[in-house]
Amino acid sequence: MPSNKSALGSGPARAKPCIQVENVFKSYDDLQAVDGLDFVVNCGEIFGLLGPNGAGKTSTIRMMLQMITPDGGNVKIFGQPFSEKAKEFIGYLPEERGLYERLTVRENLEYISSLKGADPEMADKKIVNLLHKVGLLDFMDKRVSILSKGMKQLVQLVATLAHNPKLLVLDEPFSGLDPANRELVKKIILEERKKGKTIILSTHLMEEVEALCDRILVVSKGRRILYGDVAEIKARYARHSIYVEFDGKFPKLEGVDRQDLKTTSVELFLRVDTDPQNIFRQLAKSTAKIRRFDVREMSLDQIFVQLVEAEKKWEKF
Repeated sequence: MPSNKSALGSGPARAKPCIQVENVFKSYDDLQAVDGLDFVVNCGEIFGLLGPNGAGKTSTIRMMLQMITPDGGNVKIFGQPFSEKAKEFIGYLPEERGLYERLTVRENLEYISSLKGADPEMADKKIVNLLHKVGLLDFMDKRVSILSKGMKQLVQLVATLAHNPKLLVLDEPFSGLDPANRELVKKIILEERKKGKTIILSTHLMEEVEALCDRILVVSKGRRILYGDVAEIKARYARHSIYVEFDGKFPKLEGVDRQDLKTTSVELFLRVDTDPQNIFRQLAKSTAKIRRFDVREMSLDQIFVQLVEAEKKWEKF
């Protein structure tokens, strides 16, 4: 198993596909939720599925797991069409949680593991180990109803892992967690990856995506707008954010997509075709006194916002 993210490769040609989504469509009445989506999740990677609210992420996940049927296109898992047997190899953490409030933590976890065909004795050992890892072993025989939202989230994560699945699909796994538990969940995700698991991660927390994911897919209005290796995507946009400190009146510049202007500083987000040197030359000709000019690497969060906003502008035409 590779020891770092870049070693996993950046595309389907370099790794064995675990999930293949081919030209998939899904609509609900007049709403086109997923519109001809194509992507591959490679075995052994952490794959980020991202997009704004209503982008089609949850519908895509549900089609991958055969919870709903596509209107068109194909989905393959482990190289084959989805089957009942495949469910035993999948751990799914849904955004809408599904614990039984009146049952104990142990009863919930044992029941969910049995639905996945797990050996009861092995599952019980796994449950005890995982509850110890997340600090909830003392709550094993307590009713779920007494737990906090964050504690329930950790129990749900244990339920997802208890039958030792090959594929993990985690929809908003950090929801309701404090910073310490977010770090704990990140550690667990990385540990599962080291074991060779394939992990699909859907979250709004871009800093977690940047820290964890090997490759990402960004969807908007059910369509693919960005897809590939995280490091390569960041490198592609690295020269398109500039931080400037200045005195005087800041000029209007050509080639800037948007700017975050403060009293004596500004962060400029350039159009893809704009050379930062062109910005520097424009500033040199202005009346503003430039005290600092830094070309910066854009964060994944900034790239995401820029792409989604550009998509919204395009839809107006």
